[in-house]
Amino acid sequence: MMYYIENDSNDPRFNLALEQFVFDHLSREHDYFMLWRNDNAIIVGKHQNTIGEINLPYVQEKGIRVVRRLSGGGAVYHDLGNVNFTFIVSARGRQSFDFASFCRPVVSALAELGVTAEINGRNDMTIDGKKFSGNAQYRKRDRIMHHGTILYDSNLSMVSQALAVSRDKIESKGLKSVQSRVTNVKPYMTEDIPVERFVTALRDAMFRDYALQSYTLDAAQQAAVEKLQREVYDTWDWNFGASPPYSICKERRVENCGKLEVHMDVEKGVIQRIAFFGDYFGDGDTAELGERLVGQKAERAALQEALATVNIGDYFHNLDMETFLDILTQ
Repeated sequence: MMYYIENDSNDPRFNLALEQFVFDHLSREHDYFMLWRNDNAIIVGKHQNTIGEINLPYVQEKGIRVVRRLSGGGAVYHDLGNVNFTFIVSARGRQSFDFASFCRPVVSALAELGVTAEINGRNDMTIDGKKFSGNAQYRKRDRIMHHGTILYDSNLSMVSQALAVSRDKIESKGLKSVQSRVTNVKPYMTEDIPVERFVTALRDAMFRDYALQSYTLDAAQQAAVEKLQREVYDTWDWNFGASPPYSICKERRVENCGKLEVHMDVEKGVIQRIAFFGDYFGDGDTAELGERLVGQKAERAALQEALATVNIGDYFHNLDMETFLDILTQ
């Protein structure tokens, strides 16, 4: 059975804590679906260097909250014109980072509302070739959390100003700005309805397709979510983290993998510290990968030997070892 989790909060810190609570603590015998909205927030991917992804002066001026999520992928801007959806389901029988199966029901629901959408690229949904939805996944203990955005009536100028879009992303795709490649869903609707009615219509379509049952957290569960919010999602350590200085930074955008930054502190040819950032997806803990490389000579043969038993695709989806070694050594 799939349950629909009722949630009226617009606080991104609570909403991300709620996702984690449902993922970690609600019965694994059932699947879960949520629709939710955040008020003025940037949600950064698990592996990202937060400061490098946001326009900090603008974020501070506008009072935009910055919160890190559990899943990989890139930073996204949320406002009340954006609708988020979350599936939490069993991973049994599912391939890693299978985005399409979770996007199809959204595309189908939009079709019922007169909007023709397509699933494109690594993790996007588009209308007329313009992106209106980005998606990300988190996988642990045979469970998947898939979440995505739906730009319905967002302030697109805020999207372009709040995020620090890297030059390699702009140049590699021949793009002039964020705003030029994204769109809202609202202009494509056959009926001009506000975002609240859109959420209701989308929810009703999902109830019909999945025979959903409503689920509301009880007082104890609500308190547990609020505790998780205070201990994790309210904290600077989780959302920003202390990044030590590094003497070397390597950056590469890899087709079907994403952007990968490698920060290394090398002394006398030996790696002393190493950390990975980017909008990639991966199930493995890159801190553990870094531990394998600390103390190794920063040369290809030594690194290749240290990583001989590693499946690099576990850490960086769709990246092969040769390319990874190129990034480290070139």
